[in-house]
Amino acid sequence: MSALTLIIGDKNLSSWSLRPWLFMRRAGIPFAERTIRLDRPTTKAELADASPSSRVPCLLDDDLTVWDSLAICEYLAEKFPEKALWPSDVAARATARSVSAEMHSGFQGLRTLWPLHFAREGMRHTTHGIEDEIARVIEIWETCRRDFGAAGPFLFGRFSIADAMYAPVVSRFVTYGPISMPPASSAWRDLMWSLPAMREWGEGAKAEIAGTQGRPATLLE
Repeated sequence: MSALTLIIGDKNLSSWSLRPWLFMRRAGIPFAERTIRLDRPTTKAELADASPSSRVPCLLDDDLTVWDSLAICEYLAEKFPEKALWPSDVAARATARSVSAEMHSGFQGLRTLWPLHFAREGMRHTTHGIEDEIARVIEIWETCRRDFGAAGPFLFGRFSIADAMYAPVVSRFVTYGPISMPPASSAWRDLMWSLPAMREWGEGAKAEIAGTQGRPATLLE
């Protein structure tokens, strides 16, 4: 089998990079990791060389390049069908794809007002203007857990692409929280935050902060 390389941005800043990285770690898909720091003089040239979109993340599989978080996850679901990375039930799978696509294309206010700062907790925050988006996220989590989560602790029972797509929101709710939510959503948030892969990503984010104190942040999501 060919070797996979996932090109990502800063762990403290790049929410889109977190999604396929966490997904691959949790699914047990081996890959090499390459980081392009997002606030350096060479960033623009490195991104242009690495990805057709000049953005991260980007997956390299021999001569094939796959970019965009959701496209990468979809590609891997097809490449590793034995890992059942989407729910097997038709209704659950359609819902998982719908909520993943909604996360992918929506929640612009949440992204803008609460940019990812994975390793920093207790930041000053306001929910003004994004109350509806926060409520919608919680509604999605509650609905998925209630309707499809009986077989396990994740949104659709087993870990799936949908869990990975909402992982950066878990970080945001910790960074800018606390956010009050019902028990099912709260339990899923706590589970996601405690995953070894999330902790590994967090350690990487802390190391970046320690090495770049005082540098301006360039957010590329």
